[in-house]
Amino acid sequence: MRTLVLNAAYEPIHLVTWEKAMCLVVTAKAEIVAEYDEVVRSVSRIYKLPSVVRLKSYVRTFRRTMNSRCTRRNILLRDQLTCQYCSQRMNQHNITIDHVKPRCHGGGTVWNNVVAACHPCNRKKADLTPEQAGLRLIRTPRSPTWIDLLEEAHRELINSWLPFITNKTG
Repeated sequence: MRTLVLNAAYEPIHLVTWEKAMCLVVTAKAEIVAEYDEVVRSVSRIYKLPSVVRLKSYVRTFRRTMNSRCTRRNILLRDQLTCQYCSQRMNQHNITIDHVKPRCHGGGTVWNNVVAACHPCNRKKADLTPEQAGLRLIRTPRSPTWIDLLEEAHRELINSWLPFITNKTG
């Protein structure tokens, strides 16, 4: 289980494990704002797992809304493990990352130049542009916000976090 950490001003700043969230609460550095139905037991007490915690003191953070790191995991999250050429859904071990403008032609590993692709489409495209290979992108690659990636990574948990992350991206 993951826990959303809010700043003292209720701004979403981080995701942590429930264990780390409980440590923040027990050491009085944070307070529980929302809980899961699941519990953890100690010898003498039962605790509900925290879904959202708020830090008691303000922590200055950099603005995460504009730039998310362009990593393999984040590219696959953005593209929802779907080949951007043929729409085939894959698992994370059977999908590749393709450079729309090949690296040998000066294309870099940046958000607007990388997409998830299945092995057959990636082999067909090779060191060509999609047009040269006779392929068409389903969606134009773009840079997602960290909220977009959060929603993709934790779709099943997002309902309890929704009140805290909406309208926080601007």
